[in-house]
Amino acid sequence: MKLDNFDVRFEKAKVLTIGDAMLDRYWHGDTNRVSAEAPIPVVDIEDVEERLGGAANVALNISALGAQSSLMGVVGDDESGQIIKTKLASAGIVDHLITLSECQTSTKFRIVSRKQQLARADFERIMDIDADVFKHLFSENLPQNDIVVLSDYDKGCISDPQAFINEARKTNTPVLVDPKFKDFSQYKGATLIKPNQKEFQAAVGTWDSEAKFVEKCQKLIEHLGLEAILVTRGADGLTLVRKGQAEIHLPARNNEVYDVSGAGDTVIAVTAAALASGHTLVDSINLANIAAGIVVGRLGTASISGPELRLSLAKDLGFNNGVMSEEQLSIIVKEAQEKGEKIVFTNGCFDILHAGHVDYLSEARLEGDHLIVAINDDDSVHRLKGEGRPINNIERRMSMLAGLSAVDWVVPFSGDTPEALLELLKPDVLVKGGDYGIDQVVGADIVSKSGGTVKVLKFVDELSTTGLAQKIKEL
Repeated sequence: MKLDNFDVRFEKAKVLTIGDAMLDRYWHGDTNRVSAEAPIPVVDIEDVEERLGGAANVALNISALGAQSSLMGVVGDDESGQIIKTKLASAGIVDHLITLSECQTSTKFRIVSRKQQLARADFERIMDIDADVFKHLFSENLPQNDIVVLSDYDKGCISDPQAFINEARKTNTPVLVDPKFKDFSQYKGATLIKPNQKEFQAAVGTWDSEAKFVEKCQKLIEHLGLEAILVTRGADGLTLVRKGQAEIHLPARNNEVYDVSGAGDTVIAVTAAALASGHTLVDSINLANIAAGIVVGRLGTASISGPELRLSLAKDLGFNNGVMSEEQLSIIVKEAQEKGEKIVFTNGCFDILHAGHVDYLSEARLEGDHLIVAINDDDSVHRLKGEGRPINNIERRMSMLAGLSAVDWVVPFSGDTPEALLELLKPDVLVKGGDYGIDQVVGADIVSKSGGTVKVLKFVDELSTTGLAQKIKEL
């Protein structure tokens, strides 16, 4: 990922998901005995959990990222259908679901003990839904969305994918397809299809080398008029093949794999939201891979929030510590505070780094979870300290500070005071070293107004940059 893609925001993206909405039910409990009726464990149910599944989970993933999400599909006139609609409303997802009395809402019921799934039962009545049911609703909502996702779980909602693809092509709206075990020719004309490896193999047959795999992808792209194919390959990661271009392979993330259910939903959701936000396809797939690596570490269908994704991306790019720009720092500080982490801020020239500085910064770091050191740029130091200063330029001073274990982030500022930075970052604790009263600390009013605290720590009296500089001159 590139530096300018670090601020991953999805708020302006509008994504319409069409597909098979399902309800995932989990009964959780402990197991301490075996049934007298059969050699099976008896689970004492302690908790009942209900989650959005299928296409509804895709829509939830999109909404959790911060994008504007809407869902079109069919549910039955039953309890599960009503629960899905209630959960969509709670998640802020626009509900375009059609209730049909002759349908039964697909419901997957699981019994879980000690984080292990013991049994699953499916309640559903699969029936093909005529695309004409959605014709007016789809045409009406298509212009209001940036991208369309067909989440096809082969439960009958998308019995005619071409009806949606052809309509979307009239408005040049990209269509991403998460297919099941159908003839892929039914998705002809889509922008991208995202099968998993088993689904892809069922469609094109086996292969004996990566070269053959890519060749099959390129042939399918040509045959179906696609722009790209994204194959999710489990522990082998993701492979993106674009028309006439070299393939891109992304290895699976190193997170411990706990549950892969719903990971495919996350991949298609993040890809769609990122594309709708203006990111390139390659960057969108990178983000999707990061997100999938997070959700496989969770039980059952899961979603990832925008802040979670941005923090994970920041770590990947090395932005979790070191020298930062104001823009980069404002992003990562906000994300850290949203997680409940306390931000400590201090500032100074730090022209010659000495033991007094190190002790002071170590003590400052104890006031919270992250320490920001804002450092005066060269012109600012010259104005404050006079001729011959700074002794070390801004790059050297930032590098030295960034190397200290107590310091998380270093940021330069050009003014004589860091007040503009304090207004931007709103740290939880402002720390200053010296003999100041709290009311004398520059920016104390700004921090206090935003709910933060101000603390004054003592420097080691006999150590100062000015004193050290004078001793050096006298040698």
